Amino acid sequence: MKLGLQVASFSYPGGTPAIAPTLARVVQTADDIGLDSIWVMDHLFQIRSVGAVDEPMLEGWTALGFIAAHTKRARIGLMVGGVHYRDPGIWVKAATTLDVLTGGRAWLGIGAAWNQQESEGLGFEFPPLGVRFEMLEETLQIAQQMFDGELGTQGRHDGRHYRATRLLNSPQSISRPRVPIMIGGGGEQKTLRLVAQYGDASNVFGGPERIHHKWSVLRRHCEAVGRPYEAIERSTLQSSLRLTRDGADGGVTPDQVVAYYGELGDAGAQHVLFSIRDAWDVDQLELFGSAVLPQLREA
Repeated sequence: MKLGLQVASFSYPGGTPAIAPTLARVVQTADDIGLDSIWVMDHLFQIRSVGAVDEPMLEGWTALGFIAAHTKRARIGLMVGGVHYRDPGIWVKAATTLDVLTGGRAWLGIGAAWNQQESEGLGFEFPPLGVRFEMLEETLQIAQQMFDGELGTQGRHDGRHYRATRLLNSPQSISRPRVPIMIGGGGEQKTLRLVAQYGDASNVFGGPERIHHKWSVLRRHCEAVGRPYEAIERSTLQSSLRLTRDGADGGVTPDQVVAYYGELGDAGAQHVLFSIRDAWDVDQLELFGSAVLPQLREA
């Protein structure tokens, strides 16, 4: 089983001046203990499930560049990018740039997005959901062309939402055949169909029964489009946790985490992503590395 950390909060002791050194310490620790991936949310306001809307939030691609400079082995990406934030060519060039500068450690995480509040608050368009799905599919089609071959197909795309005249990608990604594309969301009619047709990984939410069901639907979509189901990595983003040795202060113990993540694995999860509350307290990450990782690696 792969394991990855999502850094969801930048509300650190010391305020804004402490964000950079604290984030560096968190991601360096995550990398050092052997986590497979590190992620940040692609939001511009803090989301309601994590904190107040006016709590600190960093722009995603910029934050990943900083994380890249402070890590050596973990793959890094957005969990997941909102398709309407950037045009398709920018999505692919940003992911390629990150991949090249990290020696092949980038993910391209993308989805149809949801946070209307931040779009309206900052003054950029928030199209209806059906339109965002159309934009997502066209973005995935353009990505396929730009990641193809040594420099992209250099062909055209004439779609409903985007028109491109030369799909050139130079330098090309180090990850081949492309930067792996993770499509977030568990919508059974549209999202999982797009995963089957265009994605390298699926990310869904929920407990063991729910994710098992979602991946059963994904399997049917794969059969419908003639894609091997096992070609798609099955990942799940789980709730944040507070890790303690004895479960005190509302926390969970390493053995409890191992047991639950084992259930997720039995349900089909290959890559479990999690957040840690108060991640600036890197003792929790170190405990995860010493008491959780070894057991799950052996499972």
